[in-house]
Amino acid sequence: MKLLVVGLDGFEPSLVRRFAEDLPTITALMRKGRWGRLQSTLPYATFPAWSTFLTGVNPGEHGIFDFSRLRRGTYQLEFVGGAIRRRPTVARLASDAGMRVASLGFPGTYPPEPLNGVVIGGFDSPVAVSADASFVHPAPLAQSLNRRFGGWRFADFSETRTWVPGWHKRAARRLLDGVKRRTEIATWLMSREDFDLFMIHFGTSDTVSHHFWAFHDETSPRRPVDYDRALDDVVRQVYVSLDTAVAELLDASGAEHVILASDHGFGGSGDKVLHLNRFLASRGWLDFVPSAGRPSAMGLATGVGLSVIPGRWQERIWRRAHRHAERAEASRRFRGIDFSTTRAYSEELAYHPCIRLNVAGRDPEGVVDPSLIDGLTTEIITAIERDLRDPWTGRPAVTKVWRRGDLYSGGAVDDAPELILDMAFDSGYSYNCLPSDGPGPAWRRLGTGELLGRKGAGMNGTHRRDGFWLAVGPGVASRRKRVRMIDMAPSVMSALGLAQPEWFEGASQISATSVTQCAAECDKPHGVDAWQGYDERQRAVIEERLRKLGYI
Repeated sequence: MKLLVVGLDGFEPSLVRRFAEDLPTITALMRKGRWGRLQSTLPYATFPAWSTFLTGVNPGEHGIFDFSRLRRGTYQLEFVGGAIRRRPTVARLASDAGMRVASLGFPGTYPPEPLNGVVIGGFDSPVAVSADASFVHPAPLAQSLNRRFGGWRFADFSETRTWVPGWHKRAARRLLDGVKRRTEIATWLMSREDFDLFMIHFGTSDTVSHHFWAFHDETSPRRPVDYDRALDDVVRQVYVSLDTAVAELLDASGAEHVILASDHGFGGSGDKVLHLNRFLASRGWLDFVPSAGRPSAMGLATGVGLSVIPGRWQERIWRRAHRHAERAEASRRFRGIDFSTTRAYSEELAYHPCIRLNVAGRDPEGVVDPSLIDGLTTEIITAIERDLRDPWTGRPAVTKVWRRGDLYSGGAVDDAPELILDMAFDSGYSYNCLPSDGPGPAWRRLGTGELLGRKGAGMNGTHRRDGFWLAVGPGVASRRKRVRMIDMAPSVMSALGLAQPEWFEGASQISATSVTQCAAECDKPHGVDAWQGYDERQRAVIEERLRKLGYI
């Protein structure tokens, strides 16, 4: 095998150092190769970051900023998949060059491309919890996976039900079991045939850090007073299990080159909450409807469904009530906003703090004259960077507000929010950006019952921009170096001995000893004109999965 790529979602560099004695495989690779911090995209979130990893371009060029996007001319959302990606992945390029490839589980890779090899889509694939033919290529492989391994699983427990007694213990077991299952599937595939490029994604290090950070971090503001101390060790156990997985993959693959990478890093979350739409309202840029703050019937029904109804029944309900599901998510994200008088608003996504303008002629109830956009964005940027401060310390809560055109370039820039916030940290801990739901103070502290949190309501561990990377093999000098996410795709191509497409924005960290020109298709955009989106049933199932994972 020419190259083994292991994606470790949310793998945190400081924890690699902290657990070094327990990570013999990764530590040995670090001594032999090049490694360091890996600067992610803004936002440092799963979909845009892995898409940049796979394509070598920024989100404005590949077109994926989140797992969903606003339908143009509406305030409705649509879920996006890998087929809207405007540039091909390295797996596609290698396949086009005649190589045998495998790509397993990377986010944003549904629908599965018919590559020369094996493809298993990411958790954006429209099935409930395990593999079926709709997101596996070749399709008959799904039956073998189900028969031998019980399927390729994404989420067999709900990350929104963390308040249930014993949830953390059960989640820890399933996380460790998931690493083992995914590794067994990969080594089984390797035993069946020879691959030139084998890529596999593990999401376990991200999930465990979101939900167990407060246990292993003794200074966390969200560390409970009374809990089972065995939970302190779960983060380390997951890192150890991933190190073991890397060792087994190395042994099975015999790869000449190895690349390990994470889409972002991780750290702790504090106990301070920012309601960004309330801040915008305080400056006169946003208005709430009179009923804002009172739960709607739809909101109550959705909340009860997520808290009480078992996951397997939630799946069936969301599949059959897809129109309700789509309306429910739009209602939750834009709850209480009076668009007829609002000039600027936020979707208030914790992992993607941003602001959109409500533009006349573009948005259904737009009120901002297009000629005034530059002035308004300057006004908002100035107010946020100058006045949005932590009321307890007086320090700025935002490091920088980016205009989308200054942060992104390419044909998809207009799909991004007008302003992207790079949040500051409070003594090393992140602020919790949570939904406003209506008028009120822009800031508050979490209550005792909110400290551990859950997806959708603020988690005790949150993303950091710098992830981890490592490369070993011929042409890789042993040294420590901080690089960018856009450097990873060029490095993959060099390890495979393939030429760099002209659109790549980064630089390879691997010196290629010989280069083969890639196929003519390398120079063409892929997928953006062909994909018509998910059908109604698929959208409903993806809605259910993302809700179960806690993204919405």
